[in-house]
Amino acid sequence: MLEIPASQTAGRGRSVRFRLLAIALLPTLVILPLLLGVTIYRWNAKFDSMLISKVSGDLTIAHQYLARILENTGEQVEALGASMRFRDAIEAGGTAADIGPLLEESREALGFDFLFLVAEDGTIEASARHQPAPSFRADWPIIMSAFAGTPSTAIDIFDNSELAGIAPELAERARVELVPTPNAVPTDRAEETRGMVVQSASPARLTDGRPAALVGGSLLNRNLVFIDTINDLVYREASLPEGSQGTATLFLDDVRISTNVRLFEDRRALGTRVSAIVRSAVLDSGRTWLDSAFVVNDWYISAYEPILDSFGKRVGMLYVGFLEAPFTQAKYETLLTIALAFLAIAAVSIPIFLRWARGIFMPLERMTGTIAKVESGDLGARTGPVEAKDEIGRVALHLDHLLDQLQDRDRELRSWNEELNARVEERTRELQLANRKLEATTKQLIMSEKLAAIGEITAGVAHEINNPIAVMQGNLEVVRSVMGDRADEAKTEFRLLDEQVQRISQIVTKLLQFAKPEEYAGYVERHAPKEVLSDCLPLVQHLLNKAEIVVTRSDQSTRLILMNRTELQQVLVNLIVNAIHAMPDGGDLRLRTLDADQDGRPGVAIEVADTGIGMSREVMHKVFDPFYTTKRREGTGLGLSISQTLVTRQGGKISAESEPGSGTIFTIWLPEAA
Repeated sequence: MLEIPASQTAGRGRSVRFRLLAIALLPTLVILPLLLGVTIYRWNAKFDSMLISKVSGDLTIAHQYLARILENTGEQVEALGASMRFRDAIEAGGTAADIGPLLEESREALGFDFLFLVAEDGTIEASARHQPAPSFRADWPIIMSAFAGTPSTAIDIFDNSELAGIAPELAERARVELVPTPNAVPTDRAEETRGMVVQSASPARLTDGRPAALVGGSLLNRNLVFIDTINDLVYREASLPEGSQGTATLFLDDVRISTNVRLFEDRRALGTRVSAIVRSAVLDSGRTWLDSAFVVNDWYISAYEPILDSFGKRVGMLYVGFLEAPFTQAKYETLLTIALAFLAIAAVSIPIFLRWARGIFMPLERMTGTIAKVESGDLGARTGPVEAKDEIGRVALHLDHLLDQLQDRDRELRSWNEELNARVEERTRELQLANRKLEATTKQLIMSEKLAAIGEITAGVAHEINNPIAVMQGNLEVVRSVMGDRADEAKTEFRLLDEQVQRISQIVTKLLQFAKPEEYAGYVERHAPKEVLSDCLPLVQHLLNKAEIVVTRSDQSTRLILMNRTELQQVLVNLIVNAIHAMPDGGDLRLRTLDADQDGRPGVAIEVADTGIGMSREVMHKVFDPFYTTKRREGTGLGLSISQTLVTRQGGKISAESEPGSGTIFTIWLPEAA
């Protein structure tokens, strides 16, 4: 009997104990914390991304409202300039006394801060209110455009003297005292006196026929109605969690001239300035800021975009944002809850796991000691009864029983040893051979069952999808008809809906072709493959133009084939598109047709070869499997599977040869038409 040193058996005992302890503690103390860490990291990233997405949407709403203000101002000024009352006032004499009352009435009705008629030389012909200055700066792009006959609207920056020339109260309203602000760019200025004005100009004619411009607009400095309306639109009640607060601000350069951000409970942060990093990104570089930023006295999830004047110069910023602290607090509270829950679970579960592990390794250690004694020659050694009444306890009883039998059969087993070894080896070889055959047969059966199931499911799903597609298409037409001329305002959205519905329809058609190819075979006809190949190239020319791909053709075939022309075109286009995608940096695309025989049958071979990235053996084995694709975002995995089905149905064959880095050759063989 082979003897094993006691040191080795002791080592085994320690190994079993340590492994059992590791099995008991590893999931709780190592794997679970790692999974929690990864999960928390991804959750934190998604959480932050969600906040940025929200503030980006908020900025879009604010931008659209500001654009609407500009549009309404332009429409109102243009409507007044085209009104009969205005024309009658011009024709009645065109003096300030004739036009002034009408302009003042219109200014109050429209809510403008100024409204006047200016001649081409800059002279104020008439004004809605007393105009201290007799002339107005006429070189604004929008006014030049009005003189040329085209109405225009824009945001422009007026000097304090220009505002005073329109109305002294506007100059005073524009004056904002600068407040020292942390993180802002240092400045020597004590106040901001310029004004940000929404102004619109519409073409007009004076009594003597000279061109003029009807100019109207509003001052945005201290325009709290404007900024509060944006805030109410973006941050409606209950749109933010309790404790958070939405804010909106209009900047002239980097100075807040209209805001609902508070310095104190009853004072708005007018005159405070934006941080230097935001100024550099938005005003200096012209980028949209979507990130956390320090706003006056706290951190906000912020969105800033530049504001351009009529000269195309960046003159200010539009801002929306909400307090970051409530979200950060909620995030930390969630993390703390997860950590405390993990610690509580670990504190409860680890003692239980250790007790269970001890109930396993203690009987095993006793059995190991018994086996060590038997190996040393003491065939009378026994484990005896153990406390465990489970499988380990039964194993201990069986071990003692086997040791009893061991003494009786030791000699008999020795005599049978050689014969048994020979028989075992023979049976092993037979079983291995049978097992390999069984595995091959099982794989074939599983694949057949899978394909059959996929076909049944695919056909059902495709038919079910066709009904809502038809409803969607019909309702889109109804919506267009109901909207009438206003449908042009959403023509981009309608186009996107049409494209996506068409894309769904194409996918459904591919699924039906895969599931029931016999129902979608189409008309079979004789034709030369080189002609079909020529028809395919214009369909993919736009893809060839995007990459530096050289197409080489070799048409050597003289035989005709019998196959539906559209189906063959579909197969060839799919192979050509796959070849183009395999050569993102350009290459050679070789197309060849030649007469070829297979198994004594005459036919035609069509080759589509590329010099692209090639495919590994693992990919080659799966390339014709349904729903397998290497194009994660674009492919459906049905292209090559459907192509194989279409070619095989005509008695043909499609094959591929490829090596990584050496390109790929797809070969289609079809029998000659009788």
